[in-house]
Amino acid sequence: MSISKKFLAATVALPLIALLAGCASSGSGSTDAGDSTGNSDPVKIGVVGASDPYWETYKKAAAEEGITVDIVDFTDYAQPNPALTEGELDLNQFQHIVYLAQYNVSAGEDLTPIGATAIYPLGLYSTKYDDVADIPEGSTVAIPNDESNLARGLLVLQSAGLVELKDGGSIFATLDDIDESASKVKVTTLEASLTPTSLPDVAAAIINNDFVEDAGLTAADAIAQDDPSDPNALPYVNIFAARADDADNPTYAKLVEIYQTTQAVLDGVQEASGGTAVFLTTPVDDLRASLADVEADTAAHGG
Repeated sequence: MSISKKFLAATVALPLIALLAGCASSGSGSTDAGDSTGNSDPVKIGVVGASDPYWETYKKAAAEEGITVDIVDFTDYAQPNPALTEGELDLNQFQHIVYLAQYNVSAGEDLTPIGATAIYPLGLYSTKYDDVADIPEGSTVAIPNDESNLARGLLVLQSAGLVELKDGGSIFATLDDIDESASKVKVTTLEASLTPTSLPDVAAAIINNDFVEDAGLTAADAIAQDDPSDPNALPYVNIFAARADDADNPTYAKLVEIYQTTQAVLDGVQEASGGTAVFLTTPVDDLRASLADVEADTAAHGG
């Protein structure tokens, strides 16, 4: 099934300054790594935003099931997938399917979803204007520069009436797809973590959910956003990802289950997201089918 041009998007995806300490891993990919069989190696999970308190809650919940978890923090989205590919991580949890598909196609890799977490809306924020209608003609709006969230940001701007995209846009939209003569604003791209700090210099900015709280904002401050409940949004479900060899690892599947069913973890995620998380337990086969579809479309669009 080919992806609709009206696809909506979700969180969660940009060069990294440096890997933080603790990123070294056994890279064993063992089916019993860190589990109750007595293997002491922790399961290393790469995330963006390890300071969120729910990760400590999650580690404790996993420990109660006999699984030792080590949360490895990254400062942006570019490195968790390469780190997983290279065996420095066992899993990562920071991205949606579209972002993973783009990584797999561009890098020639086969990382795979092993479970869903949530969909998050992508919001447009401003410290100058309380309403999209107040944004002046010809002003500048900033959006993230990574491929999947750039396209998604453009779709949010289009739905808000700020830009017009040629042929209605798609999940592959770029700045070249903006019909400037029909658009109200100019668009500039920045590394995702910098869009919040750009707010004093632009009329508004698309800010990924991971960076909203750090910017001193809440989801309620968004003056526009996409709709995570749209049925076409499956490719934007955030996921746990593993190497293909570990696709059916029972310990990793248990870690997904712990995330999905531990109320204290879900409450923490919801608090960190400003009440915006829409939790999902989408069947893994559906996630993988969606990934295959997006990878095919991504390859057809030149990767």
